[in-house]
Amino acid sequence: MTKNLDKDGLSSIANNYQLFYIDLWGVVHNGIKLHNEAINALKQISNINKDYVLLTNAPRPNEAVKNFLEKMGMEKEIRDHVFTSGEAALNYLKKNFLNQKFFHVGPERDFDLLRNFEKNKSSDIHKSEYILCTGLFDNHDDDLIFYKNLFEKNLNKKMICTNPDLIVDRGKIRELCAGSVAMVFEKMGGQVIYFGKPYPEVYNQSINNKNKKILSIGDNFNTDIKGANLLNYDSLIISNGIHKNEISKNGIEKTAKSYETICNFIQSELKW
Repeated sequence: MTKNLDKDGLSSIANNYQLFYIDLWGVVHNGIKLHNEAINALKQISNINKDYVLLTNAPRPNEAVKNFLEKMGMEKEIRDHVFTSGEAALNYLKKNFLNQKFFHVGPERDFDLLRNFEKNKSSDIHKSEYILCTGLFDNHDDDLIFYKNLFEKNLNKKMICTNPDLIVDRGKIRELCAGSVAMVFEKMGGQVIYFGKPYPEVYNQSINNKNKKILSIGDNFNTDIKGANLLNYDSLIISNGIHKNEISKNGIEKTAKSYETICNFIQSELKW
């Protein structure tokens, strides 16, 4: 049974945990502005001497996301808790793919991730050794058929996907993410190596989490909640995020079950 925390707040359970994994987009901000109640909750977590990681499926290095949050007005003390799926992927690429040619699928704004590998970037997918997917091209941001045609003769290559999210809401506009492109590649028979929630690597790289009682907070069943379930963490779903309409229509228990997940707690917005 999922417990609703709208009345009692996060403060009613916070002392039960030593570490909090907290999603950024959909929980702390909406892509345009910060959520003040969430910012206050982060400060209160620090005040009771608990650890937290702002764990985000952003296909960019930590510093790039910190800069983005600074422009939104987030204080440095909070920004310093950021860890991205892009950072996890970058660490892996440095160890395993340092000198291999790759073809980049994604917008130019994600180029921060590629700076160390710029000399290996190929403009021809057929001449590349692997595919690095950070999102969708700006001029093909809602056309998955384009990617099916692009990948058709390149399924023998591995794809590195730096953001398993399928969709995100930027304000009131819904956008496709890298995970949607990777799913096309996978369904065609290609092999994808994912970095980000729900996969363990990004959690384990972000902080020493051994032998800690952990609560994972997010708005996405496929990533935040599924990741918590896989790693045996407790979870809190934010219901005003990308599943807002589903939860409103079907209720939390039925919606969670439809994604093959279990949720311990629910809150309409992150609030202390």
